Amino acid sequence: MAKSLHVVDLRRLEYQAALAVQHQILERRIRADADDCLILVEHPHVFTTGRRDASAHVLDAGEVPVLATSRGGDVTYHGPGQLVVYPIIDIESKLRRAVHRYLAGLEQAIIDTLASCDLDATRRPPWTGVWIDTRKICAIGIAVRRGVTYHGAALNVAPDLDYFRRIVPCGLAWAEATSIERETHAAVSMDEVKSLVVRSFCGVFGYDEVVRDRIPDGDGPDGETGPHKAPGTDAAATSETSRR
Repeated sequence: MAKSLHVVDLRRLEYQAALAVQHQILERRIRADADDCLILVEHPHVFTTGRRDASAHVLDAGEVPVLATSRGGDVTYHGPGQLVVYPIIDIESKLRRAVHRYLAGLEQAIIDTLASCDLDATRRPPWTGVWIDTRKICAIGIAVRRGVTYHGAALNVAPDLDYFRRIVPCGLAWAEATSIERETHAAVSMDEVKSLVVRSFCGVFGYDEVVRDRIPDGDGPDGETGPHKAPGTDAAATSETSRR
């Protein structure tokens, strides 16, 4: 039987609205009423923090909202030109080592995506995320509820990197933020990067089929309706646990 990954492209959506979609699909996945899902989205300008107090690392938010979230880690930036990837998948275990394997797989999917852009990216233990030398190109912060993942990865495709100067990204004062556009010195197609991410994610996590889904108009954060199948397919711990 083919293992299917449902992909929902929210295009550009405010952070809190996208979070409501995450929670909606998360609850359905926990109940086994939905398949694994990959949400793709760009957010308007926003800074987000994890469960730890990161207020000292917000230097000059200005007009940009600062929102607390349930993921792990420190402060980061989301905005236009950054592809945010929210996998809602059942890792079939509540054990911490399974979460660590999932994090490594998510990092590898981003590394493989960047390799397709002719960029040599890597991990940089003990810090999570994906790096090019000491420049961070992708922040990763997740949470897991009853063995199902949410939150995810923020890949800098072509954002305004000046916004990262308003914070201490991920609490690492020495780490410079970079992007695909900066590293390749070329214009980058967001749609192309989305396709590469989906392909790499399927390759790492073993999905045989991609189903393009949509969130129906009018669904709210408390709605019971998850992603609806669009026409056609194309192949391609008990407590919450999280890191950034």
